[in-house]
Amino acid sequence: MKPSKMRNRQIWQASHSTRSRQLGAALSPDLRSRHSRRSVRVVAGDTVRVVRGEYKDVEGHVSRVFTLGGRIAIEGVKKEKGKGEKFDVQIHSTNVVVTSLNGDDSRRMARIRGERGAGSPAPAAARPAGKAPEPAADAATSTKYWPGGSRYDPPASTPSAGKAASPKGAGTAGGEAAGAAGEAEAKKAPGEAKAEAKGEAKAGGKKPREADA
Repeated sequence: MKPSKMRNRQIWQASHSTRSRQLGAALSPDLRSRHSRRSVRVVAGDTVRVVRGEYKDVEGHVSRVFTLGGRIAIEGVKKEKGKGEKFDVQIHSTNVVVTSLNGDDSRRMARIRGERGAGSPAPAAARPAGKAPEPAADAATSTKYWPGGSRYDPPASTPSAGKAASPKGAGTAGGEAAGAAGEAEAKKAPGEAKAEAKGEAKAGGKKPREADA
């Protein structure tokens, strides 16, 4: 971005929020060590001390803030017009040091102290990567529920046709043999089954006729 364009955005064409952020002043050494920060946005009610310029070493409360020009007015610092009228002197915020903060705004004080706001959500608990949460079992219905209330029903195990469902351990070999036999029967071609049925019928032969009377 061109320097002239950036300068216009920060000075001549700055928005109200940008000018408000620029209205800052340095903190005194005591406040700096207490709040662990160097500067703060000046508001009405803060106590400041002038450190340079015509009114150096003058200390007082901020009575008014001029966001457009980045200046402040201090109680008791006035000038007199030709007709005897007095007006507030506008001092640039960079020429003062904040010695006491106005604590009426709790949100501002929380930001200065670096505390999390009351409305912001608390950070989620850290969970090790790759580890899924364990489902909680309901004692009354023995139904498993995941955290959050979603129901978890494990899929029913459907053994293949011809396999005998037998527990592991004793009798496992017999169950496997029966299952293999069932699979072999199921894999037989329809033609082979018909040929076997025909052979059985021929082996039986015709039904013997009854003897003539």
